[in-house]
Amino acid sequence: MKSCFTVSFSPRFFFFFFFKTFSTGLAAEYLYHYCPNTTLFTPNSTYQSNLDALLSSLTFAASNSTNGFANATTGQNPPDQAYGLFLCHGDLGTVMCSDCVATGKQEILEKCPNQRASAIWYNDCMLRYSNGSIFSVMELEPSVNLYNTANVKVSTQFMQILESTLNDAAMRASTGGSGKKVAVARGKSGSFLKLYTFAQCTPDLTTSDCAMCLRNGIANLALGKQGGRVLTPSCNVRYEVSPFYDASALPPPQPRLPAPAPPPPAPMTGPTGKSNKSTMMTVTITVFVGVMVLLFLTCCLLRRKGMKTYEVVTGKSATNELITRESLKFDLATIQSATNDFSPENKLGEGGFGEVFQGRLPNGQQIAVKRLSQSSRQGHEEFKNEVLLIANLQHRNLVQLLGFCLEGDEKLLAYEFVPNKSLDYFLFDPQKIGQLNWPIRYKIIFGIARGLLYLHEDSHLRIIHRDLKCSNILLDSEMIPKISDFGTARIFGVDQTQASTNKIVGTFGYMSPEYAMRGKFSVKSDIYSFGILLLEIVCGKRNNFCHQLDGGEYLASYAWNQWRDGKPLKVLDPAIMDSYSRDEALRCLHICLLCIQKDPAVRPTMATIVSMLSSNSITLPSPRRPAFFIRSRERRSSIPIKELESDQSTRRTMPSSTNGMSVTELYPR
Repeated sequence: MKSCFTVSFSPRFFFFFFFKTFSTGLAAEYLYHYCPNTTLFTPNSTYQSNLDALLSSLTFAASNSTNGFANATTGQNPPDQAYGLFLCHGDLGTVMCSDCVATGKQEILEKCPNQRASAIWYNDCMLRYSNGSIFSVMELEPSVNLYNTANVKVSTQFMQILESTLNDAAMRASTGGSGKKVAVARGKSGSFLKLYTFAQCTPDLTTSDCAMCLRNGIANLALGKQGGRVLTPSCNVRYEVSPFYDASALPPPQPRLPAPAPPPPAPMTGPTGKSNKSTMMTVTITVFVGVMVLLFLTCCLLRRKGMKTYEVVTGKSATNELITRESLKFDLATIQSATNDFSPENKLGEGGFGEVFQGRLPNGQQIAVKRLSQSSRQGHEEFKNEVLLIANLQHRNLVQLLGFCLEGDEKLLAYEFVPNKSLDYFLFDPQKIGQLNWPIRYKIIFGIARGLLYLHEDSHLRIIHRDLKCSNILLDSEMIPKISDFGTARIFGVDQTQASTNKIVGTFGYMSPEYAMRGKFSVKSDIYSFGILLLEIVCGKRNNFCHQLDGGEYLASYAWNQWRDGKPLKVLDPAIMDSYSRDEALRCLHICLLCIQKDPAVRPTMATIVSMLSSNSITLPSPRRPAFFIRSRERRSSIPIKELESDQSTRRTMPSSTNGMSVTELYPR
């Protein structure tokens, strides 16, 4: 895989224009190809004939395409029908688009021989085919992440401008007309650094699917580089600090700088004054009407988005949407066969809502099945909440929902199988903690942060997890973290920032004080939980660990005391001392203390945290005494543990699950 690229021209605009206009004789720049190896076709078979005809049809269509996109189907009977499409870079002319697709026609068969489904990406186009329909279907896998090898000084301003320009391009691309879904945007960070962003979807996607695909791509972009790019079968996003597109062939970019004030109108004197005044009035009315129409459409989109949020978490609407997700439904017989009828030998663990079993589908894919117990407190609402929530989320740091089953009394969720279990399985086991060296821990920390950033800001819904903890962080075969267990998550509206609840669901020790005591939660509640989780990863101990060296303090208060006294290295896990970066470890401890501040407004956002983790150039503010500053009886805290316990009538702690599916529920009076 070619995993990096450089785009730099001097003089930039002229050379770029010359290159785009006169370099049709150059070979297409190959980026990546994907051969899933699921099914093969036999040489000289009917499918091969259909595929050859399909690729020829697409090549012909590219030579006559005006919008850089076309799809086609050949053959009459499945499974020998062939479906295919191509998408050229939004600023590409017909000749270069045709050349790129023609190259793809030859190379895709060489790189993926006898494959019934394949995809290939070039700098200028994407070509793919399959033996099943791929039209108007959003697909996020595979996700190809490319980046410029040169670094850039990351600042809060840089991240804000980058996010703003990317989101602007994504929003306009998803609503694009004229047969294209493509847009660009520009921004400027500091005095010299400029940002150029690009977003494009296949035009057959709906507005919502295009927006979701682009949001997912933005969430997976490499940070701290002079450029990054994410390619998927349905969309692509890119940013650079140098121009890389022909602006004249694209919708005009929207600069992220304050627009200069318009010059004052010329004096209307003489016989032309009346005419000028009439013209000015016409222009003013036209602009006003256009703005009102745009505002109306925007409000409609936001209203639809708000309605979607409402439908996910309420009764009949959620049921109807659940029923329509046929592609996610599993028959009970299929799940029973996959798990050997929920055999004890296949049991992975038991959590607050039921048992978790390992299984294998008929196609060989391994799954983890969450079987909700009939006595579980998670009823139909929580079940539908988790299904609809995760089905709409796509990110490498979130566990993937494969399907569900709702038959009779059975409520089943089928997830991707994560072989390395959960983070606590390694972190709190004296024999296994040594496998978590500092580079692995830092990768886990950064992955969790990116996953939370997606939930809070980059997904099409604003989601508060409410039960972030070590046992809900699953680890795949490459130790990439995946946030799991969304049964307790809450979805916020577009403008909603805080909510209250009478049912406090979470785990004591990870819950923020405003949530545990008053039932108020927001994104800052998750930030507090992330801070505790970060502390446990850095220290290698549970937060409720009682440190005997200093009067029996709990971990959070012990860490604060050592930081305050200028001895932060004392709290670090000895298991990382042979592999750790002192600056990174101390920075993580610093971020942890900022996250667990008592005042939610003082805690950083996930976007800021990701920036802090990405760059050492960002100056971190000094932390204050953290919340839940629990000490031994000899050294009472400002928030004694008795005060917290008196606010609850019942505390139920469910047993831990090896696959991270447990929860604690607290019910206030």
